[in-house]
Amino acid sequence: MPGNTTEDSAARLTDGAIPAGLLAAVREQRPLVHHITNSVTINDCANITICAGAAPVMAEAPEEVAAMVAAAGALVLNIGTLTRGQIDAMLIAGRRANELGIPVILDPVGAGATEFRTATVQRLLDSLDIAVLKGNAGEIGVLAGTGGSVRGVDSGGVAGDPVETARECARATGTVVSMTGAVDVVTDGRRVFLVRNGNPAMDRLSGTGCMAASVTAAFAAVADDYAVASAAALAAFGRAGERAAAGARGPYSFRTALFDELAGLAPDDLARYARIEER
Repeated sequence: MPGNTTEDSAARLTDGAIPAGLLAAVREQRPLVHHITNSVTINDCANITICAGAAPVMAEAPEEVAAMVAAAGALVLNIGTLTRGQIDAMLIAGRRANELGIPVILDPVGAGATEFRTATVQRLLDSLDIAVLKGNAGEIGVLAGTGGSVRGVDSGGVAGDPVETARECARATGTVVSMTGAVDVVTDGRRVFLVRNGNPAMDRLSGTGCMAASVTAAFAAVADDYAVASAAALAAFGRAGERAAAGARGPYSFRTALFDELAGLAPDDLARYARIEER
């Protein structure tokens, strides 16, 4: 499988071979990505999953989530529009995913903004084996306990060095941390990958963080090294953003182009233009 861990995976990740191979694997295998997500960006997440080459399903009824996740290659839990019923569904689906060895990607949207959100993220981290914690700098800083600020669901940044914040969060939670920003930081607490693909227009559009979690899940579904998969996914999504920005006139023409460019992104293009470095 293209995503399997090998001794030289970091070297090939930085030269583009691994991201290209994972993108090709997603397109070939078309894994099902089960989402329990928020109502604001649910359609965007479904469509970006398709554009990445995977297949989405959006199901959150507690009565069916265990059966649905059993057919999936990855599970996304996104707390953007959180309810108690949704939390119950997340726990049921997450436990079943853990039993089956299916990677769980947690997007802690707005963690730190309210006690309810922060406590829910901590409950999910305590109750489930989370493969990837994908958040913005403010959210990751809050969860790391090193200082972070969140306004609504937007990042206010971190108090210290972003790399060390992400690394501390990974060590504290036992997960791969994928922290998005001007430079994305992915770490398992030991290795650190910096992803420099992307465009500022991605920060001016609602939902790109949620979409990044969906793309991450698609890549994690075909890999066994979730740090490598996360960095590759962010490089692919960021590369699509770079291409989309070239001809966009504003936020909504950029939004349309972002979907088109990810759908049309060729592995060869990603191999050539992925900008990932290991620190």
